[in-house]
Order: sequence, then C-alpha cells, then structure tokens
Amino acid sequence: MVSFRHVSFPFFLCLLFLIFLSPPTTGDPFAKQCGSTGDYTANSAYETNLNLLLRSLASNTSLSGGFLNATVGQSPEQIYGLAMCRGDANASVCRSCLSDAIQDAPQLCAYNKGAIVGYDDCLLRYSNLRFFSTVDSSSAGMIAWNANNVTDRSRFDKIVDELMSAITDWAVSNSTRRFATGLMVNSTKAPFPQIYGLVQCTQDLSPSQCQQCLQDIGLETRPIQLEGREGGRVVAASCNFRYEIYKFFDGAPSLRLEEPPENAPAPENAPAPVVPPPTKTPEEEGKKKNAIRKVLAIAIPLVTAFVLISIICICISTRRKPIVKLPLDGSSPEEIVSVESLLLDISTLRFATANFSEENKLGEGGFGAVFKGLLPDGREIAVKRLSASSSQGVRALRNELVLVAKLQHRNLVRLLGICLEEQEKLLVYEYMPNRSLDTILFDPEKRKQLNWGKRNKIIGGIARGLQYLHEESQLRIIHRDLKASNILLDAYLNPKISDFGLARLFGGDQTQCTTNQVVGTLSGSGGSKEQFWRYWTHL
Repeated sequence: MVSFRHVSFPFFLCLLFLIFLSPPTTGDPFAKQCGSTGDYTANSAYETNLNLLLRSLASNTSLSGGFLNATVGQSPEQIYGLAMCRGDANASVCRSCLSDAIQDAPQLCAYNKGAIVGYDDCLLRYSNLRFFSTVDSSSAGMIAWNANNVTDRSRFDKIVDELMSAITDWAVSNSTRRFATGLMVNSTKAPFPQIYGLVQCTQDLSPSQCQQCLQDIGLETRPIQLEGREGGRVVAASCNFRYEIYKFFDGAPSLRLEEPPENAPAPENAPAPVVPPPTKTPEEEGKKKNAIRKVLAIAIPLVTAFVLISIICICISTRRKPIVKLPLDGSSPEEIVSVESLLLDISTLRFATANFSEENKLGEGGFGAVFKGLLPDGREIAVKRLSASSSQGVRALRNELVLVAKLQHRNLVRLLGICLEEQEKLLVYEYMPNRSLDTILFDPEKRKQLNWGKRNKIIGGIARGLQYLHEESQLRIIHRDLKASNILLDAYLNPKISDFGLARLFGGDQTQCTTNQVVGTLSGSGGSKEQFWRYWTHL
C-alpha cells in the first residue's frame, strides 16, 4: 500500500486534472453561411417556431439514424429545418455536436431567418423557404485545405481523383444514407502510402441529385486551392467531401483500393501452346447431330407456344381496362376508369398526419373527421377519414370517386388521392389554409374581415362552381349538401365547393327530378340556417 506522502505534488496535480477534465467539445463550426431571405424580430412567432424546431432536431436526429428534416409553424411564419450527422458518428457524438449547433447558429446568424453551420461531425440548416429534396451547392465556398504540398503533385491528384470517384459511386449506388468512406493504399509506400476519403449527401436527395451536388462542388474537377495539397475538403448545404493522408473517420472504410506501382512493367504475354482440336469419328458426329435435332424439335414448339400465350395475355390485359362500378342514388351504374393513379399508402398518410393526431384535426362532418397533413414532397393536404362503421360513408366515398375525380374547376376542391387499406376509407384533398366558410362566418371576430367586396367574391366563386356542375361539366350534377361548412377557402379567400358524398348525377338532357326523401347533413359549426343568412347579410 502506498501512503499519500510518497505521492509527488506534480503527480497529484495531474491526477486532479484528469479527474475533473471535462469531455471534449465540438469546437467552432468549420463552415457558416447565413440566409438571404430576411430577418425576424425578437419574441416574434418566427423566433418561437425556430426554438421549437432546433429543440426537436437536437433531440430526435440521433434517434432517426443521424438525419432528420422537420417543419414547424404556419405560413408566413413557417420554418424548415434539417440536421445531419456524419455517417460514422455514433449517437452520443451526434447529440453533442447538434447541441452545440443549436446554440451557435442563432448567434452566428443573429435574427436571420436562415442559417447553415457545419462542424466536423454534423451539419445544421434552417430557413423560411422550403429546401427539402433539392440540390443546394451555393455554399461551396466553404473550402479548407492542408498547408503542406506533396512532391509529386500530378500523381497524387490522380490517385485522389480515383479514390474519390470510387467512393462517390459507392455512396450514390450502394448506400441509402448517401455516405461512404474509402482508403487508397499506395504500393510504392512513399511519399504518401495511404490516402483516406469521405463523401456525404443529405439523405433526402436522390442518387442522381447526390451525384450532381458532388460534381457541382468540385469533386471531379477539384478547386484550385486543393491541387497538390495533402488534404482538403469542401462543404455545401446538400453535400460535402474530404480527403487526407491520415485516417480522420471512425470504423473501417467502405472501400479499400490499391494503387499499382508507378511505371510498373506490363506482364509479358507468352504465346500459349497451340493444341490441335480433338478429332471425332463419323459415328460420334452422327450421334451429336441427332441429339441436336431432338433438342430443337422439343424446344422450338415450346418457345413458340410460350411467345403466343404471352402475346395473347398482353392483348387481353390491355383491352380489359379495370373499371370501378359505383352505383349512384336513383341512377344507372356509372363506370369510370380505374383510379390506381390516385392510390396512396396508408403508411404515407399516417406519417403525414402524425397518425391522425388531434393536433392535426381540422374538423368533423357528417361522414367523418378531416386532418391536416404534409406529404414527403412538401405538399400540404387535407385527409378526410370516413367513418369505418357507417354505410353512408361508403356511399359518400363512391360518389366522391365518381364525381370529384372527373371534375376540374377552379371553384371545386381538387382530389389528390385515395386510400382503401386496413379498413380505412380516406380521401386526400388539396389543403385550404382558411378552412371552411362557416369557421369565419359564424365567428363574431373573424366575420368582420368579410367586407362586401370579399363576400361578393365568394358568392361569385360559388355560383361559378355550381354553374359548372349544372351546365358545363361532362356530368350533370346536383350537390344536394351545399352549406357554409362545405365551402372551403384558399389563402386568397377563393371559394371551392367540397364534399360530394350526397351529390346526385343526372342524364345529359334531364332538367328536373322529383325526390322522395330529404337529404343533407347538419352544419359542422353548429349554426342554424337562420343564423347563416343573418350573418351573411349582416352589414
């Protein structure tokens, strides 16, 4: 046992230093670029959305495999964000790096609506303009290089180009993470025995987009600052690459290549000895010919029959286009072409609506609830989830498919897709930011924005939509459920008629019809018809 008095004072200081040594930090950002789309003010809605976005990216990116994009808020204060960790960084390194990034970015680009900050282990980006799934190499000016030059510049650059090209092909073609590393072993062992490389694109890019981004920032024709340098890197918003003569990434490289010795002599091709072909007897030749004839006699009819059957099947499948027979109330069955082009996956809609969360619920009508969603391509949608137990919902779905899919008018809501999976009946429409007319008309405060000019505009739009349904469309349609909650308003208060679940289809020459039942649904906002007309005509 060693007593304390035998421990030297310098050793004791070193021991205390090691005990209380704090973990290494990410350090200063390697790259920084502020946006050019304007500024925000302190304590504004945009600043609130930015703080929510940064916290979400910092806490969830490492759990999502090192890449995440997200959207927070509503236009015009909406903000888009993306976080990406280097492909070889573990979850702990990823979280630590992004923790520093969300603290640095708002300070480095103070009150700027957009920013890009890049570190060795991560990259953070946000903007008030949507940039997902688009190539952005505008920040390719973020270049760094090793101060040391190599002696044989031309050969070194050639080896680097060969290595980086191979890594790029791997990242583009063999990695959904758009990330790859590589090692080039130089057989001459001097002066640069090994070269390491890394490329990475944001995972929302397609393979061709990733390839294009790396080309734009100079992977194939490297910037002049990197020529003959022992190491260098270029960072853009959507992609980056780096190479060094030492290993700078963790783990084994994705590719390992070996550079052949310079001016290595080509192997001499010694002439192969000429071996005479073996001779065959006439009996052997005759047996061989008979075998060939038998094989051909069996194969030719089989191949011919297979080709004929394939042609017949193709002809039948092209002639018999699938149709959907959807009988309407009081009319003959209406046949429309298959709506396969409108089909959407249930998983896509669950993700778009956060699994139909209450936070995304826009309202509820006679046939089910409506939810706001965001598709992967950035389009905002409204998803009508028809009641699973209501037979009325099935009829409504049939009517919607028959009618809305065929109707195209600026004052009719546009159907974007349908989903009929897992007992769900879902209709996907274009999203209307101002929701339905009743949410404004029956609200004492909101209805004040409806001056007579806007009311006239809404009335005229509804009238044009009805005129199209009654006289101008290829189908003559009576809506039968027209009310304030079925009039949707876009960002400019242009009205669009929706909900054709109770619509009635008439013949081309038919001008009147006597019904034997009352149809319609209750108002979604709770207002009576008397309230509707009183508020509508209120001065």
